Amino acid sequence: MHLARFAPVRFAHLPTPLETLPRLTEALMTKGGGGPNLWVKRDDCTGLAGGGNKTRKLEYLLGDALANDADTLITQGAVQSNHVRQTAAAAAKFGLACEIILEHRTGSNAQDYNHSGNVLLDELLGARIRTVPGGTDMNQALADVASEVADRGGRPYVIPGGGSNIIGALGYVECAMELVGQANEIGLEIDRIVTATGSAGTHAGLVAGLAVMGADIPVLGIGVRAPKDVQEANVFRLAQDTAELLGHRERVTREMVVADCNYVGRGYGLIDEEVVEALTLAARTDGLVLDPVYTGKAMKGLIALARKGAFDGETVVFLHTGGAQGLFGYQTELEGKLA
Repeated sequence: MHLARFAPVRFAHLPTPLETLPRLTEALMTKGGGGPNLWVKRDDCTGLAGGGNKTRKLEYLLGDALANDADTLITQGAVQSNHVRQTAAAAAKFGLACEIILEHRTGSNAQDYNHSGNVLLDELLGARIRTVPGGTDMNQALADVASEVADRGGRPYVIPGGGSNIIGALGYVECAMELVGQANEIGLEIDRIVTATGSAGTHAGLVAGLAVMGADIPVLGIGVRAPKDVQEANVFRLAQDTAELLGHRERVTREMVVADCNYVGRGYGLIDEEVVEALTLAARTDGLVLDPVYTGKAMKGLIALARKGAFDGETVVFLHTGGAQGLFGYQTELEGKLA
């Protein structure tokens, strides 16, 4: 795959580390000695304003924006969006204006949720923030803001939520190549990749990249919002479209797209006891700091499935998509639960 022809701009700290998780592996070992051999791909370490998976996508999206002579980035997300924070940082880095729309998706009125964590960083990075009620048509909201920017003489570039389109997904095609290369270098045979799946770009990019390479490594997405049928359909569509951009649409089959959406809990961005357990177990075994919305729920699912024997004997790589900055938006909710 010759990704340079898509002209990404380079600012991520790559390659991100691939590390073993020996103490978490031990903690999830069953009485019979089963369980997974756990590794982590540290995409929380991509560097942009604290890092995270959206940074890889933004390398390609910014390349396209600059090629189109944009002067304003426009994007959207939930109030504590990691994607919005990284987009605001990318805009600042390249001297672009940034218009962001934050959706009150969880309904939380907590002071820390609405003003701390990623929101504070959005403000620090100089983004212009608009807020809208939960359930707003976010695509229309993006289009409306783009029209406003154009009407005042600006050159808008719209980035969808999560950076999840075929251009953004190329970042995770590249990640698939990077991960396989690292595994080959150390002689690690990967049986499965586990990651959070939400706006679909990370999951779809991995599936497309692995399929086009012929790497034959299954990817399990742990859903954070949508039902299984909806999530898998979204990922499959984007994975096929991304593979088509690379000239090999037919290599992505429906069977390659698997999402387990049984760990969403009460809804997007809402945490429960199992999420708190996942956060504390990862932190207190291998010092791995997760977030409550994405990686915490993905780890919640991984832990539950491991305890059921789903990964016995497998080498599993957990893709850490970042988001620890959002923890500070949940301080009130987490108080007294981390003992």
